[in-house]
Amino acid sequence: MKLPQNKTLLRWILIVAAFLVVALILWNTNIFFQKFKQEERAKMEVIASAIKNMNSPDLNRDITLEGEILAKNTNIPMIVTTEEGKIKLWANLEIERGADYENLPTLERSYLSKQLKIMKSDNEPFQVSYEGDSGTVSDFIYYRDSDILNKLQYYPLALLLILFLFGTIIYLVFKSNKAAEQNRLWAGMAKETAHQIGTPLSSLLGWVEILRMENADEATVVEIEKDVERLNTIADRFSKIGSIPKLQRYDLVGETKEAFDYYESRSSKLIDFNFEIINKDKIYAMINPQLFSWVIENLVKNAIDAMQGKGTITIQIGSKDDKFVKINVIDNGKGIAKNLFRKIFDPGYTTKKRGWGLGLSLTKRIIEDYHGGRVYVEKSELDKGTTFTVLLNEL
Repeated sequence: MKLPQNKTLLRWILIVAAFLVVALILWNTNIFFQKFKQEERAKMEVIASAIKNMNSPDLNRDITLEGEILAKNTNIPMIVTTEEGKIKLWANLEIERGADYENLPTLERSYLSKQLKIMKSDNEPFQVSYEGDSGTVSDFIYYRDSDILNKLQYYPLALLLILFLFGTIIYLVFKSNKAAEQNRLWAGMAKETAHQIGTPLSSLLGWVEILRMENADEATVVEIEKDVERLNTIADRFSKIGSIPKLQRYDLVGETKEAFDYYESRSSKLIDFNFEIINKDKIYAMINPQLFSWVIENLVKNAIDAMQGKGTITIQIGSKDDKFVKINVIDNGKGIAKNLFRKIFDPGYTTKKRGWGLGLSLTKRIIEDYHGGRVYVEKSELDKGTTFTVLLNEL
């Protein structure tokens, strides 16, 4: 008991550790982002001072340094406007640096107006006041985050996406390994069951011959022989689980009717069994007869359980477009909710108190994995009934 508990504890430790690592990365990224944003703000403050000095009324003032400061700003998009909101200057946008807004084409002016709107919503502007010809004049410097900073902003999302994809891949790999391990377990159990059934079967065959030699009632012996043959078929089915079955060309009408009749003869008289051939008396397909009859029996048994031993079961078999064989198993039982149409084929899923949830799962595997066909719920209504459909390639 300690081993599973230790595995569970280790799993939770790894999950918590992974969560803490992700949280730490996101926290550090956020700190770096905020620091970078503050540095850009400080840089823009220097640029604002440079613009203020360049607009000084002192014509003898050396503004070489201020020009270099403006020239070195090659990554922070900015727009300078007048107090009335008219664009005077722009830099580091898709339009080349400039100060002649009025002579720009309409599309470029529209682009600058949109960028100005974005900058107003992103950051607080810098107000630059200086003495003009008519008194104190104020300009406003708007800017938005640099492209590098914007990319850094989306880095945590990209990291989370990568971690999510990585986690999904790991989950699918473990799930696949677990499913493969379960399949090997079931296959081993099935083969062992077939092996164990073999011994009493041989003995029963001997007893059947003894009964004949002692002139027992022939009808009784025949029925016993049928059940012995039935057990032999079951053992043969179990022995084939986990291995690729051999497929041969068979008449599906005859094979389906034989499996259907077996259950009819051994079921409650309160159940009406109907077998309908739609358009051809003989329809051929590549099948393994032992496994195919198992499919029909599983679907019929499922229908009987759905009707709780009383109702009508109909099997319809016919050719569809001369390409597919279509077999419908129809009952008037309790029906299936639409959201369960696929789930009922999952291994282990069952609505029965004592069910194992393997019948429909095996049916799906036999038809789709071994015979290259399809099995699905064609339609179902609660308290009215269900139609299961099997499709196989016609030959």
